[in-house]
Amino acid sequence: MTDKHPSEAAGSPVLARNCSVDTVVAAILFVFGAVVVFEARRLGAGWTSDGPGAGYFPFYIGLIICISALGVAWQARSAKTRDEGAFVDREQMGRVLSVLLPALIYVFAIWILGIYVASALYIALFMIILGKYPPIKSVVLAIIVNAVFFMMFEVWFKVPLYKGLLEPLSFLGY
Repeated sequence: MTDKHPSEAAGSPVLARNCSVDTVVAAILFVFGAVVVFEARRLGAGWTSDGPGAGYFPFYIGLIICISALGVAWQARSAKTRDEGAFVDREQMGRVLSVLLPALIYVFAIWILGIYVASALYIALFMIILGKYPPIKSVVLAIIVNAVFFMMFEVWFKVPLYKGLLEPLSFLGY
């Protein structure tokens, strides 16, 4: 029996291995723990006349996080049972990026166009490009969904949502 990941057997190149990702996560956790320790010391991590200082417990929690991160890093890099399996290959990363990149563009579009117009574009394009739905059906559904949300938030609940820098819905009086 082989310990290879199915993508390795199929020939898809591996972009990251488990031990590498474990090391990166351990480094991030260590930095987080170090920040907690530093801030706890600034707040006062010692014992005061009326009990523990404000940073007493956070200091020890940060210290535990740092020690745990060092243990994870050691296990990922130098243990005998180091996990060299594939964490992600090119095909899997392509799938993740096909969703992540449009989501990032959507967030930027909210800033420019507002939540309603950006959401309608996002839903329609996502349905057309990734879902392979017909363009007419996608656009109609995107408009209906956002019209319902507009009515729900702006009209019924009277909760204004962000309209964007360009305010493309200003002709509606909102």
